Amino acid sequence: MSGPLRLIPGDGEALPAVPRPRPRTPTRPSWAEDPIDELAERMVEQVASAVHPYEVAALLESDGLTNEQMTRRYDRPDLFTLAEDLYARVPRHYPQPASTPDPWRPDTVRCALRGVVFALPGLAYVLGAGLWQGAADITGLVVSGLAAWAWNQALSHRAHLRLATEGGAAAARTLAVGAPAGALGAAGIGLLVCGPDTGAAFAAGQSCYLAAASVLLVLGRERALLAALLPVAAGGAVCWLQRPPDVLAVVLLLSTVTLTAGVAAHAVRALLRSGPAAPKGTGPPRLRSLPYGLFGLAAGVLAALAGLAEPLSVVVLTLSMGCAEWLLYHFRSLSLAALRAAGTLRRYVLLEVRALVLCLGSYLALLAAGALSVGVRPAPLLGLGAVLWTALLLQAFSLAWLPALVSLATAATEAGAALAGLPPDPVALAGRTAAALVLAAAAARLLTRPTAHR
Repeated sequence: MSGPLRLIPGDGEALPAVPRPRPRTPTRPSWAEDPIDELAERMVEQVASAVHPYEVAALLESDGLTNEQMTRRYDRPDLFTLAEDLYARVPRHYPQPASTPDPWRPDTVRCALRGVVFALPGLAYVLGAGLWQGAADITGLVVSGLAAWAWNQALSHRAHLRLATEGGAAAARTLAVGAPAGALGAAGIGLLVCGPDTGAAFAAGQSCYLAAASVLLVLGRERALLAALLPVAAGGAVCWLQRPPDVLAVVLLLSTVTLTAGVAAHAVRALLRSGPAAPKGTGPPRLRSLPYGLFGLAAGVLAALAGLAEPLSVVVLTLSMGCAEWLLYHFRSLSLAALRAAGTLRRYVLLEVRALVLCLGSYLALLAAGALSVGVRPAPLLGLGAVLWTALLLQAFSLAWLPALVSLATAATEAGAALAGLPPDPVALAGRTAAALVLAAAAARLLTRPTAHR
């Protein structure tokens, strides 16, 4: 061999110091610097999400830890002492819930389509203006329309309830009975007020259309309703150039009413065949839909009084309905985001109030722009818009009686002032402003409760 055998590295180096093993004791095993740190590392996810040491104690107990292990391995006298130590060592970390799709995200196309089908029927009054004969016919049309509006609001609410709780067949049964009954009742009122003339015939067509359109809107058939409105839309477009003969106007109006009623009847029949309907006498109490009908009556009276003062204000209000519905959905979407983002109740309340101010302010800004573009005074229209939008917002959360009573009081005040010959503008502005403030305050108070968004 060329040289001495080397048993250690280096040239004549001293042997490196070998660390002495730590003495084995019952309380400190040789395989961990600190056994509690090792236990904390092993159970970090469960301990980090615990909200109290007792929860950690339950985890340790379910893990099978014995009293002997706590004493010999972890040097702790009992389970709760070890749990408190683990709870103190591991920082709190709560996992975020899995992201889910926003169920209240506004459908812009659908809201725009609904806005169009809300506005197009107004052309029927332009097209059929030559068919009325004096103030009695106009009064009959207004009274019949108010009755139909109130009935269909209540009917739509009840049908929506049955659709959500019992299915399409139950909702179809409600609509199959309620829509014709409402149309007959409103047409009868028109006949009583107008007498047997063309005004009564127009009121009957109006009642039939409103009932059929309510059916289609409840069932989400906006595109079918838009197709049925094409004859009236075409006739309204012709009116911009030259008023068509009365015969052509009658044909176009009857075409729209017939198409709407036919499509609604087909939709109801299809749902009735889709499954067994609930037996008679079942379903939610009818009284639950009463405030929605009362609000429909009040909203109709307020809109009629606004149109009596400035007809174009009703046009602006009708054209804004699609945007109003979009903002109602947007508010609910913002509320859901606030529930997820707010860590404290105070922050949630601030976020909710900000959402309310943003959505209501956006709607009023739209109304103001529309009023100025057609030469209508903005203040009365803004008051009416604020009342209607906040009332609809509260109704969307099943808070129906307050907006119904406030709206009815406002409508009764304005109607009484008109009958007494008082100046309409001061009364209307004061009443609508007061009602809007009451409803906005109620919304800010009631909708800032997290339980309102269940």
